Amino acid sequence: MIGEDKGFDGDGFYRALEATVIARSKNWKQVAAETGVNASTLTRMAKGKKPDAASLAALSAWAGLNPSDFVQAPYKAQRPESMAQISTLLRGDPNLDAEGAEAVEAIVRAAYEKLRKAQE
Repeated sequence: MIGEDKGFDGDGFYRALEATVIARSKNWKQVAAETGVNASTLTRMAKGKKPDAASLAALSAWAGLNPSDFVQAPYKAQRPESMAQISTLLRGDPNLDAEGAEAVEAIVRAAYEKLRKAQE
């Protein structure tokens, strides 16, 4: 049974985050300042509490951690869907604004759907 935590290993995430803090010679106050995550959230995480989604996202981005790596559940996909990966890459491309990324994504999605269905 998965339970309320949905298979997320909060302790494992915190330990990996802590290892990053140590490797970068930072302290938790600096992490809070750099990420915008309240110091009280970091303290609660040290005591086994799970962060809220926004804090998890900010800390993951800061540390270069993928929260999905800390989920152990039968529903976990082995790899992300192709269009999800493409969308993520386009939206992170510094050469495209949001409108440009959406336009390219729409073109790729249309071609992908047409060709994918052709394979069925």
